[in-house]
Amino acid sequence: MSGQSPESTSLGPGGSDPVLTRSAAGEAPSQTPVGDTPPPRQNQVIREILRGNIVTTLLAVVLAMLIGGVLVALTDPDVQAAAGYFFARPQDMIIAVWQSFAGAYSALFRGAIWNYEADTFVRAIKPITDTLNFATPLIAAGLGVGLAFRVGLFNIGARGQMLMGIAAAATVATTVQAPLLIHLPLTIAAGLVGGALWGGLVGFLKARTGAHEVILTIMLNFVAFYFVAWLLATPGLLQRPGGTQPISSPTPETAQFPSLFPAPLTVNWGFIVAIGATVFVWWLVERSSLGFRMRAVGENPFAARAAGVNVERIIFYAMAFAGALAGLAGVNQISGTITSGFGSGIDAGIGFDAITVALLGRSKAWGVFAAGILFGALKAGSFTMQVSEDIPVDIVVVVQALIVLFIAAPPLIRTIFFLPKDDSEVSPKRRARRAAKAGAA
Repeated sequence: MSGQSPESTSLGPGGSDPVLTRSAAGEAPSQTPVGDTPPPRQNQVIREILRGNIVTTLLAVVLAMLIGGVLVALTDPDVQAAAGYFFARPQDMIIAVWQSFAGAYSALFRGAIWNYEADTFVRAIKPITDTLNFATPLIAAGLGVGLAFRVGLFNIGARGQMLMGIAAAATVATTVQAPLLIHLPLTIAAGLVGGALWGGLVGFLKARTGAHEVILTIMLNFVAFYFVAWLLATPGLLQRPGGTQPISSPTPETAQFPSLFPAPLTVNWGFIVAIGATVFVWWLVERSSLGFRMRAVGENPFAARAAGVNVERIIFYAMAFAGALAGLAGVNQISGTITSGFGSGIDAGIGFDAITVALLGRSKAWGVFAAGILFGALKAGSFTMQVSEDIPVDIVVVVQALIVLFIAAPPLIRTIFFLPKDDSEVSPKRRARRAAKAGAA
């Protein structure tokens, strides 16, 4: 084999097979597949973005809104009438469907963001203040539920924690007489303590006895509801003096959140407090040493215990913080939204909506904040949809449920929109082939 160096040998016709090379220094041969180059860096970045939670969440919201629009169209009398002669004049049904769809979501926009039909600028921006007003208690309660989720606790007791926060805050608001700068902070503090005690009770029982937090929070929701109902029905407690109805006294002005802007704009300082709570939860979970231990317990409590973390104490802290945040949502109800007196339904379903908000926000502080604003917008816009387009408010509830459904099923969203699959959704054989290809490259 003259003319061929002993240090290199080429095998295979046309160079299609791998080339084996050996250096003069005696290094091991390296195998380089010819014509198989790694994908461009920008393709990998785009793939990671498309597989991320943000894109999946946005597409889940879009898909839920589209299905909600279909439901609106199906219940529209004009669409139903046009469907009767669809084959004779199909364009009539198409126009009716579009008008129903566009009318519904334009009404939602006018009621939640910007009323472009208003006569004045103040009236035009009023919807966004309504959205922020509705979003404020959702953000606070959602932060509490999301914080518990990060520690591996399924807290569905935000309603009870919120009610106990309301009971404590209302007691201070109606019995203490002080200037605004003293009375309002005392009312907020009472709400935080009331919610923290009710949430901390769950954490204590969970840590000491091993009782499941789902059962505890469900039962304590009922206890809190009937306890507040008893307070409202008993003279001398929370019941309005001189009355017999189960309703409280109005919240004194010194215990109310001042408005950020003059009437008719509705947003108040409670929203600023909610922003502060979001910053606090972000710092607590993501930046503090206590938050590091919380996240460790949420990821693997057994490994955290082996690393020296007091898991029982962390569970108690997490539920106490969660309850305090739910109590803050209750304070916003009596000091910002419903100041003329409240009944036993003061929670308005916010405690359960907070679970949806926490799920949509992926239990991250700023994600919960954004989710709370979205659900506040849906709630604010639903009234305009009902009044101007005669669309049932229940359609908005369906949209919220669909958002949660799609958020809980990321593979479904990736399949519908042809997004790259997550590594956990790829079969082990395909992952092995990818790893081998990457190593060869």
